[in-house]
Amino acid sequence: MGVWQVDADTLAGSRFIVSRLAEATASLKKLANPVAAHPGERRWLDTHLPAYRARLAAEPTTALLLDAAFGARWIADFMTPTPDGAHEDDLADGLARIRATPPSAVRADLTVSSPGPLPDTLAHADDLAERAAALLAWVWRETVLPQWPRRRRVIEADVLARTRELTRGGWAAAFGGMRPTMGWLGEGRLRINAHDYPPRNIAGAQLLFVPVTPKQGWVSWPERDPVDRYAVVYPCAGALADTDRAAPPGGLAALLGTARAQVLVLLEQPLTTSQLVALTGQGLGSVGRHLKVLDGAGLVQRRRAGRSVLYFRTPTGDTLLRAQRPGV
Repeated sequence: MGVWQVDADTLAGSRFIVSRLAEATASLKKLANPVAAHPGERRWLDTHLPAYRARLAAEPTTALLLDAAFGARWIADFMTPTPDGAHEDDLADGLARIRATPPSAVRADLTVSSPGPLPDTLAHADDLAERAAALLAWVWRETVLPQWPRRRRVIEADVLARTRELTRGGWAAAFGGMRPTMGWLGEGRLRINAHDYPPRNIAGAQLLFVPVTPKQGWVSWPERDPVDRYAVVYPCAGALADTDRAAPPGGLAALLGTARAQVLVLLEQPLTTSQLVALTGQGLGSVGRHLKVLDGAGLVQRRRAGRSVLYFRTPTGDTLLRAQRPGV
């Protein structure tokens, strides 16, 4: 699985998609391994870990299931059905596919992913697929859905950034930075991870790239159906994912207006107008007007990068923000 061999048709038909199923799964993986990648994720974990742990404490079989499914090296295949890419609202379909996994297939997958021998409780249980689906549904409803509009904007901003990188620098630029061990090797070879396995020929299949906001990633393809699509799930760029940092200080919001101050805070890193629209939820015209005012005040600058125009804070803008938020 270390290298996928692709052809021109596969690359031409590949695309980035938004997946609620992948976002819920990535969030469950983050709760199962609660190491925060940034302060916003830390706050999310602090908010939801108590209820998550209470649920597992009340369902010890489900807790054992997660320990086996999310192994150090592998994820149990039945837990990560490949998104079909047809629509964003793929959660119900994905949960149905998990529930439909035969008990024998669930145990086979867990035998591969588990870091040790399967506990007897799992080896003889026939309701593990239902337990997994129910937990994923709970994670979506309780921990993701309240934040979904913001998370979707972050995902859309990442897709915009990757698409521009692809346009400017080809596949090597688009893949470099999705995952630490992933990269374009040339000659139709896409390195997926560092595992030493024979190359897997996926010529003719559909290739989907699925950004998620938690710092999680995996690959998947239908093991028990015709293998016609592959998915690479990867974490959004860190600076985009930590959008909680975009909340403007009260004094700055009073001075500039909340919407304009939010744009200034986000421009800690260079962003395009389209990315700012995706991250803020403001209209294109509104963002453009804010940038014009901030540029005229000497708080932001712009530069062209290929076909894109990037905006970023000036030293004056940094000083203004630092005065409102010590340590920035």
